[in-house]
Amino acid sequence: MTRRDVLGRYRHLRSISKHHHHTILTFLAQPTILEHAKHLGMRDRQTVIADSEEELTLVFDLAIHTAREGRTRAIDRYTRAAGLRSDSDDGLVLEAMCRARFSLWRIARRHDICGLVIDDLIRQAETWLVDEGLEKSGAAGMCFASRVYKPDQFAMTSGVIVPVDRPMLEEVLTDGRACRHADPERVADDPRFAAAIYRAAVEAGLMDRVAFC
Repeated sequence: MTRRDVLGRYRHLRSISKHHHHTILTFLAQPTILEHAKHLGMRDRQTVIADSEEELTLVFDLAIHTAREGRTRAIDRYTRAAGLRSDSDDGLVLEAMCRARFSLWRIARRHDICGLVIDDLIRQAETWLVDEGLEKSGAAGMCFASRVYKPDQFAMTSGVIVPVDRPMLEEVLTDGRACRHADPERVADDPRFAAAIYRAAVEAGLMDRVAFC
């Protein structure tokens, strides 16, 4: 595969993922959105208060990909309603989005063909990531939090990329609710960990540095 081949495939799959994302939003109930906004310190009574679209995207990410124990996620309800064939690109992307994993990532290097090689700092694994915006702006050693899924040979982000610095990470690691598991992988899989990262980013104003594409 050439860089042109990979970028063409990536842009096609990214377009599909954006369509899924916008449609899933119709499966979100207002109380759910308000609940997640409250966890991030972005709720005032019955109103979501956000300083930017980037902050609001954090609320939607949690509302789409997480749910209280015993409840279904919005993305799972959408998947059942959509009834897409698994052998279609639409179905392939949606299935991969359902399996997206949240973690802390570090850019290791440029990929030989296209994109980046990133390290999962929690699960100690290496991933080929294609993201045009991050490839342009991210430097080796940069750390960020994101939900990543793999619809092809390469991985993609769910659209949310949160810069992570040491003070913010130290604050999150002292949060007993977010880091209540002894197993690091269980910590990463716990929705409260992502919520703690997002809340710390909002409080520190880190989302001002982010531009989603």
